[in-house]
Amino acid sequence: MVSEHSSSKTVCVIGAGPSGLVAARELRKEGHTVVVLEQSHDVGGQWLYNPNVEGHEPMGPKDMTRFLEVHSSVYASLRLVSPRETMGFTDFPFSIKKGRDSRRFPGHREVYLYLKDFCEWFGLRDCIRFNTRVEYVGMVDYGVVNGKDLKWIVKSREWKRSNLIDDHDHSNKVVEEVFDAVVVATGHYSFPKLPSFKGMGSWKRKQMHSHFYRVPEPFRDEVVVIVGNSLSGQDLSMELVEVAKEVCLSSRSMNITEGLSKVIAKHENLHLRPQIDTLEEDGKVSFLDGSWIIADTIIYCTGYSYTFPFLDTKGIVAVDDCRVGPLYEHTFPPSLAPSLSFIGIPRKARTYKTSNSIIGFPFFESQAKWVAQVLSGKRTLPSWDDMMRSIKELYHSRDVAGIPKENTHDIADFEYCDRYGDNVGFPHLEEWRKQLCISAITNSLVNLETYRDSYDHDHELLQEAFQSPHFTQQAEPQAIAL
Repeated sequence: MVSEHSSSKTVCVIGAGPSGLVAARELRKEGHTVVVLEQSHDVGGQWLYNPNVEGHEPMGPKDMTRFLEVHSSVYASLRLVSPRETMGFTDFPFSIKKGRDSRRFPGHREVYLYLKDFCEWFGLRDCIRFNTRVEYVGMVDYGVVNGKDLKWIVKSREWKRSNLIDDHDHSNKVVEEVFDAVVVATGHYSFPKLPSFKGMGSWKRKQMHSHFYRVPEPFRDEVVVIVGNSLSGQDLSMELVEVAKEVCLSSRSMNITEGLSKVIAKHENLHLRPQIDTLEEDGKVSFLDGSWIIADTIIYCTGYSYTFPFLDTKGIVAVDDCRVGPLYEHTFPPSLAPSLSFIGIPRKARTYKTSNSIIGFPFFESQAKWVAQVLSGKRTLPSWDDMMRSIKELYHSRDVAGIPKENTHDIADFEYCDRYGDNVGFPHLEEWRKQLCISAITNSLVNLETYRDSYDHDHELLQEAFQSPHFTQQAEPQAIAL
């Protein structure tokens, strides 16, 4: 719904990754006063590579209420799984820059530089406080039925650093501020999610989550078990097989892609195994089919959990088996909307038979526009009853489809992204963008090792993309100057 009313709010955005940056841009366009709190020393969020993981718990903290010192899960060799043409925000294309990584599927640093360019182009750096950790977000005298009149206390601490790693001076005082609204944009690839196997707690050798993996050299001549046939599990398998004595890829499903089958057939020291059954103290790893191996290291590529250790909503918003809820359209908690919102919760869902996917940056942009316009009064949300009914219908449809609760926010549906954008008149994804994404996924399923560098069949789609307004027109940097 569209309203003529417009009002300015003071808004705290937590996180300066892709979601937080585009949120700041859209909020300022709507006339809101924005403060972005970022725990790292620069923008980028997940894409701000941190090579130093030494001295940290290799499995992550057991208590999800604790902060995780290492935010980024990016490893040194990581490259995009989607072509760069599909990823750019609608008015800021992810173009090739002279002297930088010009590949269609570039490395992680190129994404960081793109986000840094975005930040500079739209003049966002002045509203970001770096090296600032949010320690508490809570409601001021919560006692109303909805979130329209709520205000939020935000407590943060500036952390002094002797270097760019996590060497902090904890003596800095806590800063307490009050905001009209809070936007949580902390990402979803930081807090390790771990399986539970018999003997896991007593296994004496090295166990780690892929969150802490950076380079293959420490695993040279080792026997490594990789748990999880995910994108990261496949990437790490292909990288480690070149240095490790033996690599076992343990997967819940033995139904794998043609591309992965080709990789396994190519390497004598790479083996596919079913799920782990038991771990024993002497290093023995037994699998459900009765096979076993003596391993030096186990790397868990088992995904991530959502966690918001700073957020106190009196139990209104909770995380239950990776479901953050209740959230209307993965964004607004009905009882606290619109003063509290989440941007960047939805994530890609890709399996061996998936040919569709969420395109993250444009989707997060549509979320940001919706949040900004609802806060300004330009748009209105449905009633509490209608929002809760929609949430229950989503949960029911997922249950009927046999989709586990932990996959509530996995979106592999371009049509949903388009419908979502209708909330704010956000343009539907261009057909070339969808087709390039599908082409990359389809190619990867068949040519896992080469799809990032072999894509001759995309020529006509690329011509269409480069002639589209997305690449020929670009927003002026002064458009949102305050």
